[in-house]
Amino acid sequence: MGASNSRSSMNMHIDLFREQILTAAKNKTSLSIEGGGTKSWYGNTPNTFSKLDTRAYSGILEYQPEELVITACAGTPLKEIEAVLAEKNQILAFEPPHFGEHATFGGAIAAGLAGPNRISVGNLRDFVLGARILDGKGQNLSFGGQVMKNVAGYDVSRLMPGSMGTLALLLEASVKVLPKPAATTTLRCQISQEKALRILNEWAGQPLPLSASCWIGNVSGDGQLTIRLAGAAAAIKAAIPFMCSLVNASEVEPQSAEVFWNNLREHQLSSLENIAADQTLYRLSLPAACGPLTIPGTSNEIVLEWHGQQRWIKAAGDEDTFTLMKQLASSHGGHATRFKQGMNVNPVFQRFTLLSEQVYSKALEAVQERLRSAFDPAGVFATKRLP
Repeated sequence: MGASNSRSSMNMHIDLFREQILTAAKNKTSLSIEGGGTKSWYGNTPNTFSKLDTRAYSGILEYQPEELVITACAGTPLKEIEAVLAEKNQILAFEPPHFGEHATFGGAIAAGLAGPNRISVGNLRDFVLGARILDGKGQNLSFGGQVMKNVAGYDVSRLMPGSMGTLALLLEASVKVLPKPAATTTLRCQISQEKALRILNEWAGQPLPLSASCWIGNVSGDGQLTIRLAGAAAAIKAAIPFMCSLVNASEVEPQSAEVFWNNLREHQLSSLENIAADQTLYRLSLPAACGPLTIPGTSNEIVLEWHGQQRWIKAAGDEDTFTLMKQLASSHGGHATRFKQGMNVNPVFQRFTLLSEQVYSKALEAVQERLRSAFDPAGVFATKRLP
């Protein structure tokens, strides 16, 4: 599989990137890395920094279906990669959200976000095998490779997911892909939040082909639990009557199910969009054993993903409410994030829980600072999109 650009053209783009980086370092200014711009709202506002556009650096460099690995340039459209994989009946198993038509491969990795399937296959970071970057000194560096066990020393390639372009410019990446499941079925039922969390955690510990789950409902009442089974047809056929008998579930028509899971991934469900002007959509990341939460000051719907380990709540966007969300999540061993906000909410507020506020993460502050100092001593990528 060849790249859409010739190697000489690609080298030219790399030289232009390096020139931008070195100029920014010399002038003590910062660059905001951007691909398709579909996640430009995510993270702390990068303000008026000059843009470094990756879209010209595009193409699939190598695809080995038999080895379950694909290598592509950062500016490659995500839909192009998914289309090529589909031809070989393979997928990006972590289901990265696009959040727009022009999402890029590099943007998906930099954001580090995963979709509904994350609970069963692991995070995006787990699939990154290797990366090629330009650091803040303009050095062209490669890390990792194209197999799972080839890392000598620190696995720098896995620092790229979730780095939001604040560490280095990602040029290329190799990621592991997986075969598309042989069969998929979606079940749905009405159930309380408490029972949904209990039974999902029970099922997660059993040999069931449970791929994804989502509960949507009011904190104090019943809600709609949707679960996805994926894997061998025989395993799904055996699991359906057992699971349906426990929660009185019924099968969802395949096309409707596909639309639902896609809308959940892309936040196109009404429970996740339609954010009022003075509201924020909060994301709570919580341990598997965390039960139902009492959310003061809100009666809106709550959305539970990943068997309850990820929870979405729409509430007021002020600092007091964010503090309350952080305290609530922290008291259960997790953390809270301001994920997306309405039009009237201050766009320059802190979106992420600071490491210093997380008792188990304070030590990471020193590590984070040393990494940034090593890769970007002049602060070329210091846009503050991450704390």
